[in-house]
Amino acid sequence: QVQLVESGGGLVQPGGSLRLSCKASGFTFADYGMSWYRQVPGKEREFVARISPTGLGRDYADSVQGRFTVSRDDARSTIHLEMNSLNIEDTAVYYCNARVMRNDYWGKGTQVTVSS
Repeated sequence: QVQLVESGGGLVQPGGSLRLSCKASGFTFADYGMSWYRQVPGKEREFVARISPTGLGRDYADSVQGRFTVSRDDARSTIHLEMNSLNIEDTAVYYCNARVMRNDYWGKGTQVTVSS
């Protein structure tokens, strides 16, 4: 079955950087676009970034444009989210998403905390 496992979260100071990863299995990874979302307690999950199956198409939320970069490694069935110039508002649980055969799949998330 489809499985998504995020990693790479942690505690970072404002202005710092982190690299998140999402390892996928259970489907033909190269055929599907992949996305990152994030959520803070009491708020709805929000879109962060998306990458197309070819990797040529990338979309970002306005709040992260220019600071975050999404990439994919089809050989490892993995996507990454490079996060730079982090600020306190980036604190959230970050989730990997795949829409496979019209079904949405989510990982369990990885916590990112930006604090001095």
